Amino acid sequence: MARSRSSSMAWRWRGRWRYMNPAYYLKRPKRLALLFIAFLSLSFFLWDRQTLQREHQEELWKLKEQVLQLQNQLEEFKNDDFPVHKTNLATINIDDLPIDPIEIQRREKVKDAMIHAWTSYEKYAWGHDELQPQSKNGVDSFGGLGATLIDSLDTLYIMGLHEQFQKAREWVASSLDFNKNYDASVFETTIRVVGGLLSAYDLSGDDVFLEKAKDIADRLLPAWDTPSGIPYNIINLVNGNAHNPGWTGGDSILADSGTEQLEFIALSQRTGDPKYQQKAENVILELNKTFPADGLLPIYINPHKGTTSYSTITFGAMGDSFYEYLLKVWIQGNKTTAVKHYREMWETSMKGLLSLVRRTEPSSFAYLSEKIGSSLIDKMDELACFAPGMIALGSSGYGPDESSKLLSLAEELAWTCYNFYQSTPTKLAGENYFFHSGQDMTVGTSWNILRPETVESLFYLWRLTGNKTYQDWGWNIFQAFEKNSRVEAGYVGLKDVNTGVKDNIMQSFFLAETLKYLYLLFSPPSLISLDEWVFNTEAHPLRIVTRMASGEGSKKHKAANNNNIRLRARREGRFGKA
Repeated sequence: MARSRSSSMAWRWRGRWRYMNPAYYLKRPKRLALLFIAFLSLSFFLWDRQTLQREHQEELWKLKEQVLQLQNQLEEFKNDDFPVHKTNLATINIDDLPIDPIEIQRREKVKDAMIHAWTSYEKYAWGHDELQPQSKNGVDSFGGLGATLIDSLDTLYIMGLHEQFQKAREWVASSLDFNKNYDASVFETTIRVVGGLLSAYDLSGDDVFLEKAKDIADRLLPAWDTPSGIPYNIINLVNGNAHNPGWTGGDSILADSGTEQLEFIALSQRTGDPKYQQKAENVILELNKTFPADGLLPIYINPHKGTTSYSTITFGAMGDSFYEYLLKVWIQGNKTTAVKHYREMWETSMKGLLSLVRRTEPSSFAYLSEKIGSSLIDKMDELACFAPGMIALGSSGYGPDESSKLLSLAEELAWTCYNFYQSTPTKLAGENYFFHSGQDMTVGTSWNILRPETVESLFYLWRLTGNKTYQDWGWNIFQAFEKNSRVEAGYVGLKDVNTGVKDNIMQSFFLAETLKYLYLLFSPPSLISLDEWVFNTEAHPLRIVTRMASGEGSKKHKAANNNNIRLRARREGRFGKA
């Protein structure tokens, strides 16, 4: 019986398996047609289900945005004596928001890169300014102020790297010492150290960062004690002796003198002490007295007379961030009449910028030339690739037609900057480019030191247009960094983008700017919303605070401001140090 049962079962299974044989259907065309129709129906069902799911995710995203806006409005009603844009960082868990799976994957890859860079710094250069990855040691390029650590604080916080942030916070509290007999760059110390500490304070609400920011700013203040108020660009952190570098002929540098306003205004708002803001804003008032009709200033300024010297006009090195801060101080002050003159000066400078725009042959790449006297120079720094993002960010302040033209120019310039990368064998950009008739672009200085400017502009253009092409370009640049710059102990620049020969330094701005902008490029727009935050030139986000005609630095504002920061930090409850 058992053998007979087994044979019967085998026969039945063979009968069922014949339906899996293609020959069975070839002899029965009607059944083949029915099978094909069933397959198509199932495919359409699954496709429609995926479409509905995507649409459902988009609706959820919109609803979450509306809820966040309502939360912010409710906070404003609770604190209507201090009209500040409220951050939603404390109420957002980025991992809970439904977004494109590709964006999630890319964002995590960038986060992994940050962990690799930070872990290497922590292991081989802890407390030093920068890491030398090839030789696996630290160097003090900025006088031993822990530049990489401070530059990385907000990046760690934004990426949710809690343990790393807390360990860095403890170092700041216990080991950060500014009493160094060192001649520091006022510009670099302001954008990296003051800016980094203030951003960490705005994000976490931890007073230790504010106290340290005040300490270093107090040491920088004597640099502004000049007849014109235009600061000297170098100062000793112990004795306060200030001077300019010898190679400028005694002049101050435009970008170095006009790129402290965001940080010093923010510091006055947070501390209630107006002296920082007054020093920094007096520079703009002085320059505005003789501001030219085209809004373009040479890179050298006499600190005794407050007048410019015959020198290069450029949106690249030594000129760049002066123009950036004219726009961003206006944004930082929430675009009120108290900061209207910044916007007016910026718009004047944009008229001058248009006079520098030229296009290559045969591909018609738009670029920003430089100028000496009345002569244009067909050269553009990669540093000037911040300009597309700046132009896009400021375009919304114009009428529809002018805004559209400027945004179009920003997109053209971003395409050129992206091609700075794509035109080399390593797909990484050189330091500057020259343009010749019939040749489009050729790399000049061929090193790459992990600069962020192009990625910065891609971030702004994606945020402002929603065009995912900018995300794809940013991803390509990130992959080129991974391929050419990643080493066992961090990331390095290239001595030559044509050969790929590596250098031995991991610039602090790679963690502060390049990786942060890449991370935000693949994150929801609500993470560090441009309606609530403004980035300094080192990519440190500072909260937007409405400026009024008077009383910005009052104790009432300071108390309400700091109270709001601490309440948000407690609500988030990440680090428990608020």
